Amino acid sequence: SCADVVPMKRRREVISITDFGAVGDGKTLNTWPFKKAIYRISHRRHRGGTLLYIPPGVWLTGSFSLTGHMTLFLARGAVIKASQDTRNWPLVDPLPSYGRGRELPGRRYMSFIQGDGISDVIITGENGTIDGQGEVWWNMWRQRSLRFTRPNLLEFKNSRDILISNVVFQNSPFWNIHPVYCSNVVIKYVTVLAPRDSPNTDGIDPDSSSNVCIEDAHVLTGDDLVAIKSGWDEYGIAYGRPSSGITIRRLTGSSPFSGIAIGSETSGGVENVLVENVNLYNTGIGLHIKTNVGRGGYIRNVRVTDVTMNKVRKGIRIAGDVGDHPDEYFSRDAIPKVDGVTIKNVWGVGVQQPGSIEGIKNSPFTRICLSNVKLWGRAPWKCAAVSGAALGVRPSPCSELARSAS
Repeated sequence: SCADVVPMKRRREVISITDFGAVGDGKTLNTWPFKKAIYRISHRRHRGGTLLYIPPGVWLTGSFSLTGHMTLFLARGAVIKASQDTRNWPLVDPLPSYGRGRELPGRRYMSFIQGDGISDVIITGENGTIDGQGEVWWNMWRQRSLRFTRPNLLEFKNSRDILISNVVFQNSPFWNIHPVYCSNVVIKYVTVLAPRDSPNTDGIDPDSSSNVCIEDAHVLTGDDLVAIKSGWDEYGIAYGRPSSGITIRRLTGSSPFSGIAIGSETSGGVENVLVENVNLYNTGIGLHIKTNVGRGGYIRNVRVTDVTMNKVRKGIRIAGDVGDHPDEYFSRDAIPKVDGVTIKNVWGVGVQQPGSIEGIKNSPFTRICLSNVKLWGRAPWKCAAVSGAALGVRPSPCSELARSAS
């Protein structure tokens, strides 16, 4: 386990959201009580920090910001529910490593719960729920009536020493859990849920962050279960902050898109990734490493081991032609490098196509190594612009990987 990176703390002071006039009837808007409670924590600065207790009930609120040295504790039966009135959602600046909103140019809606430049924050409880009520946003996306990029459910930015555990996240308007420009982040014993047809509801997206530990999670969403990112084209290259030291362990889930993804926004670089003990079912692509010309950056030192797949359209895809661009100013000379990917002990049944590994013509993917990969399907592997090795792979790998090597 890597979860001891951020230990659980017992706060010396405990306050309840009801102390600030909140009503958990699912109808009363509690934005002001949440803001008052967090303002008090921030300005009293109680030694050892403060726990904000959310009792059983449905606590409707607009978006709000957390502060440092606090615990947000959701009791069993507690639901923090996002307002569906989009007027309650302020706009914030785009992330500098993206240069614009991820969906639309310009600003973006603030995440439902967010923290910026803070440390020593815990979100935990007795499997209470944070519900983004995202259907109104999904419908706006489908109707093409959005004016700005949809809000995430939970986002930490420029923060460190974050622990998220024993909470259910559901119905996010956009991405669910998004630590960006963060360090020392632990996400464990969480459940992330969204309908299979909900657009862009990624489960957990570490983004330009270091020392991130994701363990013992169950994720069922409409997009990638976990997607490691680090910025978008020329903006990510200029910002230059990689994602590194990412561990994903004991993850179970299902998605029409990817189980474990790296990319496609990897312009700041991604390195030192460990994925192990993953169980995927009813999923589009099991393991997906994706980048594109114009991204720049690198993906290196990735190790994936002990993965089971059941009813998966494609087992493994490593591709250099995936993802769109923020604008026309990206450089076609910004060619990403993919090197040092080891995939070991993978077993799949009901896999339609075992996989494809297709690099970039003038920048082949190198040291791509497969070992004991059994993906029982009838279709052959597809490979191009790649070098590496394969040992104990069924069906037989493509000729570029056919020779075994140390």
